[in-house]
Order: sequence, then structure tokens, then C-alpha cells
Amino acid sequence: MGLSAAMYSGTSGLRVHGEDMSVIGNNISNISTIGFKASRSYFEDALSQTISVANGVGQVGRGVAMGAVMGDFSQGSLETTNEATDLAIGGNGFFVVVPPGEERNYYTRAGSFRFDKDGYLVDTHGYRLQGWQVQSEEESQVVDTAATTTPTATVKIVGVPKDIRLENFQSPPQATSRVDLILNLDSRSVDRSVRDDTNGGTDDPFDGEPFIAMFDAYDANDPTGIPLGEARYAYQTTIKVYDENGGAHNLTVYLDPVNDPGVTDNAGGKRYWEYIVAVPPSEDNREFWATQTDTSKRGILMVGTLTFNATGELEGMSAFSINNPYNGAGGTQPDAGPPPTAGVFATDASRIDNWTPANFSKNGFPVCTANFLGKANGSITATDSDPGTTNIPQKDLTLADNVPANIEINFGLRNKATTWTGGLTSLQSLQQIMSGVTTPADMQAALATINNFSSVEANALRTTSYSSASTTVYQSQNGYAPGFLQSVSVDRDGVLTGRYSNGQVQQLYALTIATFNNNYGLYREGGNLFTETRASGPAITGLANTGGKGSIASNALEQSNVDLATEFVKMITTEKGFQANSKTITTTENLMNTLIQLKR
Repeated sequence: MGLSAAMYSGTSGLRVHGEDMSVIGNNISNISTIGFKASRSYFEDALSQTISVANGVGQVGRGVAMGAVMGDFSQGSLETTNEATDLAIGGNGFFVVVPPGEERNYYTRAGSFRFDKDGYLVDTHGYRLQGWQVQSEEESQVVDTAATTTPTATVKIVGVPKDIRLENFQSPPQATSRVDLILNLDSRSVDRSVRDDTNGGTDDPFDGEPFIAMFDAYDANDPTGIPLGEARYAYQTTIKVYDENGGAHNLTVYLDPVNDPGVTDNAGGKRYWEYIVAVPPSEDNREFWATQTDTSKRGILMVGTLTFNATGELEGMSAFSINNPYNGAGGTQPDAGPPPTAGVFATDASRIDNWTPANFSKNGFPVCTANFLGKANGSITATDSDPGTTNIPQKDLTLADNVPANIEINFGLRNKATTWTGGLTSLQSLQQIMSGVTTPADMQAALATINNFSSVEANALRTTSYSSASTTVYQSQNGYAPGFLQSVSVDRDGVLTGRYSNGQVQQLYALTIATFNNNYGLYREGGNLFTETRASGPAITGLANTGGKGSIASNALEQSNVDLATEFVKMITTEKGFQANSKTITTTENLMNTLIQLKR
């Protein structure tokens, strides 16, 4: 029994060292395989046989067996590439890929992905990479000059992981709903529009009063095609805005100081500017203009005043817009004629008493309406609605999102409430008050009535009136034209982002990263793919850089983690082990030959 057992022990050594050489050879053959994870053999001794010895019982080993082949999941080095969809995971985790039409998940570290003809992001087998669709942001990406906190960078995902696919290579247009204008208005500027009587004539008793003189001088029907000549204002700035169809329009803000003697002499060191927000009259397609007999104010979206303290900082503003130019409840009663018909636009939109305090958006900014496309029920920013009236949108701007045609105007002040202070109910009431000013006391009383935000929140970046040249410090808007996808990129958090020709950057998908409680229990399927087993446990999915999952490196591929020097050393020791076990067999053979020769 002893000699034959030694023979079998040597045979077991040959067998396991041969298997070990296979593992080493497989590692070396995959030295250049993307994302390959090396393996290592672990030997264990076989069952020992009990034999009788002088002091009792002893054990003699009966060879060696292959205990396990364990994977090495250490990080491989990264190779830089020129493809944005070449991805590598730095740390723990696997990409999740699914064959088309199947429900089986595979896991891989090989991140060589490309878009196929159908727009799917696939690996070299055509298996589709999985990810969550990213929830689009409802709020504008325009810089909020009134913000006091930094928005979180955490991406918002929707639903369950799905095939990453670019189905629409076009970015749809977005209508402008917010305009930010931060200006410096020269405190030395000369009032250019005060007390003008070229537009209204003798039939307008309040023509050219302070704070609305520029509004009065505006004439959309001027034969020159210029509604407000450059001699009528001290400064103007223009920004391009967009309608719902992606069409571009110029929005201009005209500003002029109120330096009228007797009006600002007793202002307590404060400075006042009047302003107009306007678009070209031919592009102002609010529905009510089609029924007007007087279209001289067509193109004006908002008119108001800016109040600066003695140090030149903006501390208040008023804003007026056309809110109810219709007959019926809430509308203006005609001077003569039959009773108004509910739901029909009146013919007096240019009348100064129809310009009432502007409504507020949910963000606390005054709102004007620019219905460039002439769409139905999109011309008035009223917060109330008459069930019998079809021309008022069923929208409460104090409680709901802005309708697309509405534009917030932000000079750097925000109203934390939704109401106005002051007693002005229209531009007409402002004219009437200013026309009655005869004494300093009258002026103080009149200035106190100018509307202002009921709860002012001023941003550090806001409009000023310093003794320096008027200039536009900052301006932005959140609309854009349609665009086509130009490139994609993936950030460290695994967020796939598209860049479009209109300058928009949109987050599209967040890659699904899987980890396992026991990586060593994964089953190698070949093709750099793994599948889960009972030993590995179920996949734990999540976003990159969360929950112990690694970060994503774009334009990079993870190389094989095989260490060639280590494999060669192991190869040498395995070879010597194999040779030693072969000597066991040949030596045992010699012993058996000697035993057989005893019979001769």
C-alpha cells in the first residue's frame, strides 16, 4: 500500500501543478485584455491515512488537491483613449449590460462602448449598457442673481435602469421665461424725457409727468419706425430672447433718470429712474392688439420705476403691465357707448389707466407677457379669471409655474411676498399724484405712494446708480433656439451629458454601477463578462461615487491587472513543483522494481 500510495500522491501533484500552469497561462494570455481580472490557484492537501506507529496512531498525507481558483479584482491601470464612451471604473463596481431582447444581466469591467445604428450604447458584443434616465430640471439654468444658497449637484434619476439610448439627437427650443439685468446707471445722467407733450396732445391732461414721461413719448406708430428716439432716454440695453418655436427677438430696456426740478429736490437723497421693457412693435402679437383703435403702446411689455438709496444701491422698484384690457368684469368701462360685452377685448389697451401693477411669479419677480406667436389665451398675466371670459388664462401666477409667454424681469431684487406696497392702482394714478405736487410736503407724500415690493430681498449683485458711466454689468436669459447633438461626455459621477449646437448642455443618463458582497463568487462567462451566483449574492446597484462604488473615468480603459513578473515567478515555481512530483513517481517506480527483483 505504501509504494502505490506514494505513486498516487506524485500523480496528484502532477495534476494540480498542471492545472496551476493552465491558470498561469490564461493570465499571461490575457495580459492585453481590457478589464481582465487575473486568477490564482490555491492548493490544499488531500485526506490523510491513519497508520499504526510505535507511539500510537499517525497520519500520512495522500497527495494534493486544487482547493480553489480565486479571482484577483484589484484595480488595473488606465489607458487614455480618444473616445468619450470609453469608460473605466476607478474602484469597486461593474458596468451592467443586457443582451437585446433578454432579461439577463451581465457585469463587466471592460468599458469599451459605442453607439450602434439605433442609438443604443453597446459593448463589443452588442449588449446594451444600462443606466437611469436623468430627470430634467424644471428651473432655469440661468444664474439666479438673487440666490443665497448653492444648488446641490446630486443628479435626479427616474424609474429603473434601462437601455441607454439617444433617440432624439435634437434639443427642442425653450421660450424665455426669465431675464436677468444687472446694470449701473450713471447718477450724473441728464433727464431726457421729462414733461414732453409731443404724443398725447392737449387732450391728455397728464402728458409728460415725471416717472412716466418716457412711456408717454413712446409711439409705436412713429413714421420713422423708431418708437422711442435716442434723445428720449439716458441708457438702453438689449438682450435676445426666444419664443416657444425657437424664434429670436430683441428685448430692449430703456432707462431715464427723474431729475425734474421740484420732483427730486426733496427726495431725501434717493434717486429715481423710470424704465420701459419693450420688443419691436411688429413682433408684439398679443391678441388684444388686433382690436385696438390706438396701438401707440404696442411693443411695451412693462413700465415702472427704480428707486436707489443715497449710496446708489437699488432698494425698490415698481412695475406695471397690461393685465385686463378686456370688456366685462375687471375691465375698463368705455367713456361712452353701450355696456361692455364680457369676454371681448376692449379697444383701449393703450390707455394709461389699463396699465396696472404687474403680477408676480412664484420666484418673486414681476412678470410681463410677450406673446410673440399670437397664441390663444396667452396674452394676459392676470391672476384672476372670469368663468365667462375666454381671453384670460386660467392660471394663478402666485401659485403656479409661469405660462411660457410670461417673462420674469430681475434687476437684482426679489419680492418674498406676492403683493405691492404703495397705493398706486395704475399708471394713471401715478400721473395724477405727480401732477398735484406743488410743495416739498406734497413731494414726500407722492414719493411714498410709489409701489414697491412688500418684502424686499436684495442680492449682492444688483443694479446700481453710481457716479460712473452707465453700463450693463450682467445680463442673461434662459431661452434658446433648437439645436443638434454635437458630442457626449461622461463625468466622474457616471452622468452621460449631451452638448448641443445651441449651447445647451443636458444631462441624459446616469450609469448603473453594480457591486457584490462577494466578488469571488461571480461566474466568469467569457468575453469579459460575469454573472451573479448564490455565492456572490445579488447585485447592489447605484450611482457612481455613492455607496462605496467607484468613480467613472471617461476617455479611458482599464487594462488587465495581470502582473507579468509575478506570473513568470509563479510559472517557475509551478514548473519546479511539477518536476519534483515527477521525481516522486520515477523514484517510486525504482523502489517497485527493486521489490519485484527480490523474487529472483
